[in-house]
This record gives sequence, C-alpha cells and structure tokens, in this order.
Amino acid sequence: MQTIFALATAHGRAGVAVIRISGPDAADAAGQMMEALPSNRGVRKLHDADGALLDEALVLHFPQGKSFTGETVVELHLHGSPAVVAAVLRRLGTDRRLRPAEAGEFTRRALENGRLDLAQVEGLADLIDAETEQQRKQAVRVFSGALGEKVESWRTDLIRSVALLEATIDFADEDVPVDVTPEVTALIAGVLDQMNRESAGVRAAERVREGFEVAIIGEPNVGKSTLLNRLAGRDVAITSEVAGTTRDVIEVRMDIDGIPVTLLDTAGLRDTDDVVEGIGVERARERAKQADIRVHMMSVDAFDIPDVGPSDIYIYSKADLLNNQPNAVSGKTGQGVDDLIAEIAARLKEQVSSIGTAMRERHRLALIRAVDDLTKAQDMIADGHEMVELIAEQLWSAIRAVDSLVGRVDVEDVLDEIFRSFCIGK
Repeated sequence: MQTIFALATAHGRAGVAVIRISGPDAADAAGQMMEALPSNRGVRKLHDADGALLDEALVLHFPQGKSFTGETVVELHLHGSPAVVAAVLRRLGTDRRLRPAEAGEFTRRALENGRLDLAQVEGLADLIDAETEQQRKQAVRVFSGALGEKVESWRTDLIRSVALLEATIDFADEDVPVDVTPEVTALIAGVLDQMNRESAGVRAAERVREGFEVAIIGEPNVGKSTLLNRLAGRDVAITSEVAGTTRDVIEVRMDIDGIPVTLLDTAGLRDTDDVVEGIGVERARERAKQADIRVHMMSVDAFDIPDVGPSDIYIYSKADLLNNQPNAVSGKTGQGVDDLIAEIAARLKEQVSSIGTAMRERHRLALIRAVDDLTKAQDMIADGHEMVELIAEQLWSAIRAVDSLVGRVDVEDVLDEIFRSFCIGK
C-alpha cells in the first residue's frame, strides 16, 4: 500500500495539532524531516527540504503491527498553528512516495490489516459522533469488541454443531457410538436465545445513536409551547394567549440524564376550518404516533383523560394556578418540571435497558437471517429429518450471516457508506 498522511486533529488554531503518516515509507519519509527518527518517541526539530526550521514537535514512532492501522505509523505532534500545519503538510506532499489520505482511510486500513473488525469500525464512528454519556457508553462497548466476542462464541457453537452432524455423514455406513442430536439441539437453542435478545435491543440502540423522540401533545392554548421553552431553557417556540399559535412541529435537542432526546412541540389538537392549522394538527398527530413517549398535556377541567400508552405520560397544565394538583406542571414557573424530566428519563431507561451489543439495522437484519436459518435447522431436527446434509447447510448459512456482522463476508457494499462518515485523518 502507498504511504498516506493527513491532519488527524481538527482544522484551525489549537494548542496541539497531530499529523499522522501510515504505510511502508512512513518512517523514512518522516526521518528525512529531522536529524534522527526516534525508535519510540522524542522531541525533534522538523526541517523543510532546504533545511529551514518548520517546528519543534513531539514525534511518536509505531512499528508495523503495533499501530492503529497495523502499518508503520509516525505521528507528528506540532504546535497547533494553521501556518505550521500547512507548512509540514506541504513538506510531506513533496515526497512522491506519499499521498494525502482519503476520508476514513486510516480506519479502513486498520480493518484490512485485522486490527479492527467491521462492528468495531462502526463503534468507532459512533464514538466520534457521541454527544451524550449513553451514546459514549454504547459506542465504547462496541468499539472494545463486545459484539465480535459474541460473534466468535456463536460461531464456535455453530461450527461444533456442524462438525457433529457431518460426523454422522462421514460414518453413515457405520454405527455412530453417540447420538449427537441432543448436543446439537442444545447448542442451537443457546445461540438462538442470545440472538433473539440481541435483535430485540437493536431498535433501542439505534434510538440512542439518533435520539429518542418525546412529543408534547394536547389541546390548543394548554401551555405546550411554554413548557417546551422551560425544558429547553430558552425561547424556541412562540407563546401567546391565541389558541392555535403553534402550527408546525418544533424540535429541540436535549440531553436527559445522558440520553439524547428530541422534544417535539406540536400544534394543538382540535377540529378547525383553518387550512394551515389543519395541516399542523395532522402533522402533530402523525409525529405523536411515531414518538417514543407522548406527554399528554391537559387542563384540570378537561372532561376526558387521553388514552395513554405504556410509555406515555399525562400531566395537568398551569400548576401555578392550581392548588397542589397531582401530576401538574407549570412551564411559566417551573413547578413540577423536574419531576416530569425524571419521569421521562425513567421511561427512556426502561427502553435502554434492553440494549445489547448489536446496534444497527444491518446487525438486526443479519441476526434475523441467522435466526431464520437456525429455526429451520431446529425444526428439521425435531421432525427427525433424515437429510443431515440439509440441516448442516442451514447451519452453514447461519454461520455466514453471523460472519457478516464483523465483516468476514458479504460486506463490500456497506464499506463505502461506513467510511464516508469518517473525517480525513481518521
């Protein structure tokens, strides 16, 4: 592979800027900029081709097999001046053995050199994008290789199952001393149970990555926008005494106890002859259906309590005008708001508790394929199917689906999409 280089830290002025060089010529190319390349790390003066001083930098030297990419890597930790960075990049660009790295190319080389599996690459992408504590924890869990460990465990059990079945094929004309069916059945059942639990947690994991949605719904002029402003800590929605002020869905991104949440302020739900308001009401109903939690807000003299789902909350508005009314909130004074936030956090944590290590739709689909193959194999064994070769083939199909989770097979079509999300230098 050709040696690549790039700025690995953010553009702009900073205390330190890091330029990463990776590939077979990394050590020689970097060494030409200084008196002697350190064997491990050291402070060196960097010079241009004509001997002019560029900067004094901390130089880290990682030999092949010991770096992030698995290749020889040299990192130049420079003073974070844009001019210094530009000068060093120009110097590296004059070396014909080197070329600028493409987006995500360092991480792609780590994948190709076996330093990371595909699930870890996805975890790294999520770790870079993490904004909340729950997102960070989830990304670190996958980046550390937790999914890969489970895949390896599943693969071992399934390979064992195939080996037992194929032994009966090899010795078809002889008496097999042990009936392998009980062990094969137990191994398949164990893997199926784990896969079903992992698959069930993918939706919640995706919501942690993208953010849960909490919709505030209710009749016009009940105080939804005032409550949203209080929760957001700023005026994001127009409030007035005129019913029907809010006509579209207003979104506010928040961090609630480490969980990413998008709060939705919706148009007041009522029948109306106003065409524009009617569109807003319809949008409100549609977004509310899709939300993870609906906060039903109503006045204390409302005749009907809304139909509340298992993850929904209902509250009374304008608590500052009421006398110790339970479940009451005031967006104007903040009364009851902390309790509402705590209740939302508790409902979301219930959903987050189901998360395993599979966290993307790609993972869920692969698990569904594997579960389908294993279920068919299980049914064939239970029915006393005599074509052992067909049962073994179902297990091999499940193994291929499992392998696709970590990038062993059938993932070329997703690589470009994944690495497109990385910045240059990563």
